[in-house]
Amino acid sequence: MLLPHGARLGPYEIVAALGAGGMGEVYKARDTRLGRTVAIKILPPAAADDGQRRERFRREARAISSLSHPHICTLHDIGEDRSVEFLVMEYLAGETLAHRLLRGALPLDDVLRLAAQIADALDAAHRQGVVHRDLKPSNVMLTGSGAKVLDFGVAKLQQGDRDTPPVAGRAAAHSTVTHDGTIVGTIH
Repeated sequence: MLLPHGARLGPYEIVAALGAGGMGEVYKARDTRLGRTVAIKILPPAAADDGQRRERFRREARAISSLSHPHICTLHDIGEDRSVEFLVMEYLAGETLAHRLLRGALPLDDVLRLAAQIADALDAAHRQGVVHRDLKPSNVMLTGSGAKVLDFGVAKLQQGDRDTPPVAGRAAAHSTVTHDGTIVGTIH
């Protein structure tokens, strides 16, 4: 992890590291302007020099910003500070579905409730032309208000039809990042 406790990215003060994955590092932070807790995802320095990874990071911001749904993590802000690109999202207290499953199977009622919430979130995303492409238990957070779908880092932004509202940058993001025959997401 790159950022220590107390480091600043613009008006955001890092509180703690939350995790790291293939597309970024995530931190718990404090928005000093609004006095709220947020989650900040940064593009790691090793990826900052890779134009394709930078575009995927920016595409994630465009994908999330086009979505407003109670079961999709909300994007609050984007920024860059000292060449560090970052996304500012709502902070979600809870645990990932992957972590919860380590303790054993969920009761059937919970499975049905969570599955309906996840399906509703994906339906809302698809209606906006956003295909997640990396849905897995570690990309679903279980919170007090239910499931929240996370990490649209390898999302595909579809060309819309006449009945689909446009997503800003949809065609450009699709044509510059994804190539025929390329596998994205988590293989297993």
